[in-house]
Amino acid sequence: MATFSIPRGSSGADPLPSLERFVQSASSNDRSEPPDQSADKSEPNDTAHSQPDPLVLERLRIEPAAVLADAFAAEHDRLWQLAMFRMDHRIAGRVDADDVLQESFLAAEKRVQHYLKSPKCSLFVWLRMIVTQTLVDIHRRHFGADMRSAAREVSFGGPQLPESTCVSIVRQLTGSQTSPSGVMMREESTMALEKAISEMPALDQETIALRHFEGLSNSETAEVLGISVTAASNRYVRALARLRDILEAWENSDKNKPAGDDAPHSTH
Repeated sequence: MATFSIPRGSSGADPLPSLERFVQSASSNDRSEPPDQSADKSEPNDTAHSQPDPLVLERLRIEPAAVLADAFAAEHDRLWQLAMFRMDHRIAGRVDADDVLQESFLAAEKRVQHYLKSPKCSLFVWLRMIVTQTLVDIHRRHFGADMRSAAREVSFGGPQLPESTCVSIVRQLTGSQTSPSGVMMREESTMALEKAISEMPALDQETIALRHFEGLSNSETAEVLGISVTAASNRYVRALARLRDILEAWENSDKNKPAGDDAPHSTH
């Protein structure tokens, strides 16, 4: 019987990006065509991304446990990033991302036959949905009745999570700062960034989250969001440019703020 062994403490996933790294990558990506342009051109049409690989499905029917173990191992880093990005900050210190993946693997084993009855998405997108649902279950165990009131109203590509995509983006961008200015960042400044990002269309926020923070390809993003590959590609470029402008304006505003109460008061 196949098993999935989590390589604890040895994830090859890149750390979720700091504010400085994100601005740099946003500027770089905005000056070029979307990263998956060549892949998009190879698609026979805009709905091809939604078709699961028949060879993978055949193997999955023959030896489901082994195929699932291989798939989890191959996609470990991206699924780990998903768990880290979507996990509510209030339980991040109590729940390990690798434990989320281990629980997700067991859930996938139980549900794989249901998936095989009517596979409407690729195996990876289905596994991503399983991990997302597992996160919801974990959050529910910790938050109980508060889960519903904390959940966001709009959810794309999976069940609702307590923390909105906007909050997750802001938390990752600002939480990994190590500079003195980042450490001393005032709460109202972070709230201003959150407000600015929250004004972006929800679909744009999800596109940024999927492409930049979860590491999905353009085709996978289109599949998760239920839009065409071309639409996903165009939306990513526009959303990235908008977010870059928001971040640069926010940084400049924060730097130009008077010292105010943070500065020592003169006694003269």
